[in-house]
Amino acid sequence: MALPKVGNMAPAFSLQDQDGNTVRLSQFKGKQNVVLYFYPKAMTPGCTVQACGIRDSKKAFAKLDTVVLGVSPDPVARLGKFVEKQGLNFTLLSDEDHAVAEKYGAWGLKKFMGREFMGVLRSTFIIGKDGRLKQVMAQVNTKTHHDDVIASVRELGL
Repeated sequence: MALPKVGNMAPAFSLQDQDGNTVRLSQFKGKQNVVLYFYPKAMTPGCTVQACGIRDSKKAFAKLDTVVLGVSPDPVARLGKFVEKQGLNFTLLSDEDHAVAEKYGAWGLKKFMGREFMGVLRSTFIIGKDGRLKQVMAQVNTKTHHDDVIASVRELGL
């Protein structure tokens, strides 16, 4: 699956959040930068570390006028449990049919313990207020993800 090109308009989407509300990328255009990150599964060790890092960096993201949206193929109910259990303070989106992950090139062949399967490729997309893709982070470290993204948003001058 090909990644969208930096400089192009970010692929549009409309997904349900952890509370069942519809969230559209277009609602942020002209208002806030968007960090859209794809992760494999709520409540797993790596995904929890990644989400908690973002949770603990909420003030830094707010100072950069940036909203964070986490996307996984989990159902809405599981996302709600994840938010509650970890005290998450940002939006998680359910992409059960992985259509949005496919649009962003974040769905593909994975290998784990000698087995190959299709799944979410952990990746992050920084989208400017103009709706254009500013940066693609194809491989992220779950432990430093929040700091890496904050540094990127600052470097981009968004």
